[in-house]
Amino acid sequence: MRHFGHIAPEIRKRLFHTEPCDFTADSPASLLSVALGATLYSPATRPRLAEDIGKQAGRGVASMVLCLEDSIDDADVVAAEENLVAQLAALAAGDPADDGRLPLLFIRVRHAAQITDLVRRLGPAVRILSGFVLPKFTEERGVPFLEALSAAEAACGRRLFAMPVLESPELLHLESRAETLIGIARTVDKYRERVLALRLGVTDFCSAYGLRRQPDMTAYDVQIVASVIADVVNVLGRADGTGFTVTGPVWEYFRAQERMFKPQLRASPFSGRAEELRAALIEHDMDGLLREIGLDRANGLLGKTCIHPSHVLPVHALSVVSHEEFSDAQDILRPERGGGGVLRSTYTNKMNEVKPHRAWAERTLQRAKAFGVANEDVGFVELLTAGLPAT
Repeated sequence: MRHFGHIAPEIRKRLFHTEPCDFTADSPASLLSVALGATLYSPATRPRLAEDIGKQAGRGVASMVLCLEDSIDDADVVAAEENLVAQLAALAAGDPADDGRLPLLFIRVRHAAQITDLVRRLGPAVRILSGFVLPKFTEERGVPFLEALSAAEAACGRRLFAMPVLESPELLHLESRAETLIGIARTVDKYRERVLALRLGVTDFCSAYGLRRQPDMTAYDVQIVASVIADVVNVLGRADGTGFTVTGPVWEYFRAQERMFKPQLRASPFSGRAEELRAALIEHDMDGLLREIGLDRANGLLGKTCIHPSHVLPVHALSVVSHEEFSDAQDILRPERGGGGVLRSTYTNKMNEVKPHRAWAERTLQRAKAFGVANEDVGFVELLTAGLPAT
């Protein structure tokens, strides 16, 4: 699979200076953690789950979480497990050569025993599974999950990743936050080869204080949430080799209809109607999402939890590296600049300091590999409209 792979090759050529790379579930973890992009959550109770997965793959979704936790009623867990196993078995019954076209698939479980049980029940169908999402992760609760994951991996012979969700009250409350973060850091470092990314459960943070942000507010406008994000990145998102990919929080607003934009906006990826598109985005409650994605990036987060298909393309379009960013990163990382120094950017609008900006440049080129580099005259509007599904 590849990001923007659902777009015709001739359009990709016009959009990208460097196209996104191909990747599979067996690619290196360092690439997959960046390539997760907009991770779409779906309740495991959906009766046409296998069909839904194929449909979303055709629309550019590269990672999905099939949820057995908060998205379903407690009374539906047994039925949801049965449905999930049956649907994944049906999906895996096709030609194994088609596996590479599927999104990275993860199961969000409630307790550790579900991991080994589901892997056993899936049997050969486990080949299309990339791992598990571990809820309300702390050191105490996380170790049993990770031990179960190790056991399941040994039993099935397939690499399985963990994506812990940081959402516990202990992490939110000031008096226990530092100790909880240190414990989480200790645990994920011990199981580093299994931890693909860390996810933020901002809805649970808000719930602890009876809060809910409005569609014109981002997570960063809720100060108690913003403070937790900052501390998580401080401890777990460092660029010195000890950090992990930390993904952006969920955006919970969407319109009831899935058709997000007027049909005329889909006619051409190079229509030049930026103001009309922006008006459509605002009309569909997307302006807040766009601002939050920008703030995610500014605060060290990459990718995003999504609960509606209409959120996927904006996340991916804003993940593409601009030609200017790419030029700066390349200049900073030139071998002859290894000793440091300051240089004027190729775009002649900023100064690039080689040593302080090196980590940023390395991360930018990682993102460029996964999401591509836009052509010099291509921006968010062109990337977004090119990726919209045909009417």
